[in-house]
Amino acid sequence: MKIDMLVRDVQVFNSYFKTFIKGNAAIKNGKFFYLGDLDLETFEPLETVEGNGRYMIPGLVDIHLHIESTMVTPSTFSYGLIKNGVTTIVPEPHEMANVFGISGIKEMIKASKDCVVDMFYAIPSSVPATSMETTGGSIEISDIDELLQTGMVHCLGEIMNYFEVITDPDCKTNQILSHIKQHYPQLIIEGHVPKLLDLDLQKIIFAGIDSDHTHQSVEGMEARIAAGMFIEIQEKSMTQEVMDYLIEKDVNEHFCFVTDDVMADNFKNRGHLNKLLQKAIEMGMPPEKAIYACTFTPAMRMRMFDRGAIAPGKIADFLLVSDLKSFEVEQVYKNGEMVYDSTEAYVQPARGREFPENFYHSVTLDPLTEEDFTIKVQLEQDQCSCRIINVQDGSTFTKESIGELKVEEGRLCWEESEYALIATFERYGKNGNRAHGLITGDILKRGAVATTYSHDNHNLLVIGHNKDDMMLAANEVIRRQGGICCVDNGEILSMLPLPVGGILSEEPLATVGGQVEELTNALKSLGYKHYNIIMSLSTLSLPVSPALKITDQGLIHVNEGKIVPLIVEG
Repeated sequence: MKIDMLVRDVQVFNSYFKTFIKGNAAIKNGKFFYLGDLDLETFEPLETVEGNGRYMIPGLVDIHLHIESTMVTPSTFSYGLIKNGVTTIVPEPHEMANVFGISGIKEMIKASKDCVVDMFYAIPSSVPATSMETTGGSIEISDIDELLQTGMVHCLGEIMNYFEVITDPDCKTNQILSHIKQHYPQLIIEGHVPKLLDLDLQKIIFAGIDSDHTHQSVEGMEARIAAGMFIEIQEKSMTQEVMDYLIEKDVNEHFCFVTDDVMADNFKNRGHLNKLLQKAIEMGMPPEKAIYACTFTPAMRMRMFDRGAIAPGKIADFLLVSDLKSFEVEQVYKNGEMVYDSTEAYVQPARGREFPENFYHSVTLDPLTEEDFTIKVQLEQDQCSCRIINVQDGSTFTKESIGELKVEEGRLCWEESEYALIATFERYGKNGNRAHGLITGDILKRGAVATTYSHDNHNLLVIGHNKDDMMLAANEVIRRQGGICCVDNGEILSMLPLPVGGILSEEPLATVGGQVEELTNALKSLGYKHYNIIMSLSTLSLPVSPALKITDQGLIHVNEGKIVPLIVEG
């Protein structure tokens, strides 16, 4: 019997029994044809692969991530994924959507069509995330209808504005949910519902949102599973108590692992979903259970019935590893063809510009001056009480505190205080909005940083301890049409150019990873302390992540869903 490939003498992972079974694997037309003991006496393969007792594992499947978080293009992202054994992803391009609207999504889909990795998209459902910010684009119901006709969409991306969903029946998000229920009742709807419990949680599920990928506690996770929610475990949720719960309880069908956001330096140096799989094993999870949660359950969640398992008729995406504990990926096959071998050179192909010309001209701000970092106040007293954003290592959530600052000649003396200034400037040329706040905690203790990579609106965000450094950092980012710039004492310490929409680089992964590493070290040298410095920085403008954040419209009290003043009266 003629076949394309025979992989001999492997320990094949059987997803249905969650165990390894010794045998051979026959592949035909890019799909698995046969698994069992039959060998060369039965098959005439064009190619034979000697497994030598290695473990044969389905290609890893990541169903919740944002390519833009790595700040690279889909082709670069695919290159990085393959060597880590990830063969299928469901990216949600809501960062590009916030900058360019539906055209941003279409261009991301277009840029991913020739990638080795299969990319099936989630439609960003919350663009903008709230009504309390200005974005370059928005996603409306008509855009959702159009995108669903492309055949490249698997779900409605994370519903982020959970506060309005449960408090405002007429809000835009609820209108979208009603439209989906009426016209696409089978469409999967992903969720972002941090900390919600009891009635509020079940209101979300009743609205049709039946997954959550945010930071989990055992209490919250158990409440979600009990109510029928699917849990997507990202690394920050992999505490020992959460992992012990997943290991001990019979909840295999109700969770999977996802990466959500991976910085380019971690991607380059550490890996991707494979590292979460390895970490789960190190934390005591049986390898079979960890593999299941990185292959079969995510595929089933997204109704990808043609992958996630090694069985007849399934797409022949698989990897070969010798040791389950280290989980070092030795070879990766996509559609029955080898696309990575750890013993051979793996070089990223050079590519030119992949996006339309206007995507490289998205920052429409004039150079900033000292006056742009001045806070004017109309007060007669010589001091006032101000809201302060508190950043803490270990979380992208912030806290609010109150601080006392001096006032002189109608200006807040923030440079003389213990606090840094945080300012954001609308950069799409729509309204010229800007807002100022104060920030403290585990952030930089001197100098300044400016970024157009600021979730999700991606306006220009600047933090600093003096106007001169803030002005230098901000104007360098404006001049370079986007990026992240770190400055101290009038000197640029690090500049990460992000010319595509102010959020992506077209440089190779190794280059971007090195630049991110350099930037992170520069921010550390200025005193920024966080397990993920760039994510901490960029989410200070995310008005759906508790508790006090800032957008171009002002300080946002996230839990109450409203804009609050910097100065606290009385």
